Amino acid sequence: MATREDIESFLLRVEQSVEEVEPGMWVLGADSGRLVIHYSAPHLLLRVKVLDVPKEDDRCIGLFRRLLELNAEDLVHGAYAIEEGDIILTDTLELENLDFSEFQATIDSIQLAIASHFETLAAYREC
Repeated sequence: MATREDIESFLLRVEQSVEEVEPGMWVLGADSGRLVIHYSAPHLLLRVKVLDVPKEDDRCIGLFRRLLELNAEDLVHGAYAIEEGDIILTDTLELENLDFSEFQATIDSIQLAIASHFETLAAYREC
């Protein structure tokens, strides 16, 4: 099973800015698109806030439909979800057999999704 120390060594190899905000929880990346990585044995949780849930129901319907389509069509790792009024992109990895390649692939997939879906989801951002 991958340990907290293994995850720390994986983060050093990623070659992106990383900050440990509390024991077993790191933030990867710049101010926008900050990916939170949380060691919670037997899982590693990864999540990034994408945008706020729109206040208007009409806008929500279109957004939720588009997020479900993106989940089905375009995501290799993770899924879009709602958490406390935020749209997030989240993934959970099992620590039992986690290696650096799977860790790196998950981070790359999440960051690629954020970049490639930005324009599509921008229409749903609050002004």
